[in-house]
Amino acid sequence: MTEPSTGRKSALPTHKHIDGSALSRLYRERFAEEDLEFKSRAWRILCDRIFQRHVDPADTVLDLGAGRCEFINAIRAKDKIAVDLNPDVAEHAIDARVALQSSTDMSEVENDSVDVVFSSNFLEHLPTKEAVLETLVECRRILRASGTLIILMPNMRYLHGRYWDYFDHHTPLTHNSLAEALGLTGFDVVSLAPRFLPYTVKQRTLPHSVVLLKLYLRMPWVWRFVGRQMLVVGRLR
Repeated sequence: MTEPSTGRKSALPTHKHIDGSALSRLYRERFAEEDLEFKSRAWRILCDRIFQRHVDPADTVLDLGAGRCEFINAIRAKDKIAVDLNPDVAEHAIDARVALQSSTDMSEVENDSVDVVFSSNFLEHLPTKEAVLETLVECRRILRASGTLIILMPNMRYLHGRYWDYFDHHTPLTHNSLAEALGLTGFDVVSLAPRFLPYTVKQRTLPHSVVLLKLYLRMPWVWRFVGRQMLVVGRLR
């Protein structure tokens, strides 16, 4: 027998879709304030020491899955675009144009208009590998000739069960499978670090320390012991 309807629309996300308001609730509750403060400081260092080398100050840069906009606020670029489905992104973007759009349909962004697409901890949230490929095809569409795609994300090869600690993780990839996906969508891999950063700022094996982060970035040999996220840089063929 069918249960009678209450006439009220549920405020909970369905199994098929997590909308912008659900994303907002999820991410507001995920990290403690001390984690968020350290993330902001850490991203300024990461941009200065690692990511700025791929970005010319005259470039147009798009942050795909911009979240709290730590990257796009810290990187030096002429034009900035922050893409995310979470409406909270507008509260965090300082000097970036905000596009509340899906990664598989960035129609607000013109063809051949972006020099660098950056994505951090995003592709694993897509529901399927087909959506990953569709996202990469969209990145190809908006990038100018010889444009650069930078991807930072968990490497399933080194995470195993910990990968599933987050409810919105769906599509696990390793550095090898990501490299294949890039090849299928017209990118050449120009730089690949299978082990780069630790998995999450929520870990407590090391203290939140800017000094330790700067030291860590200067010693790539340590990455193979601590790194659980990969850093892959692709370029349009």
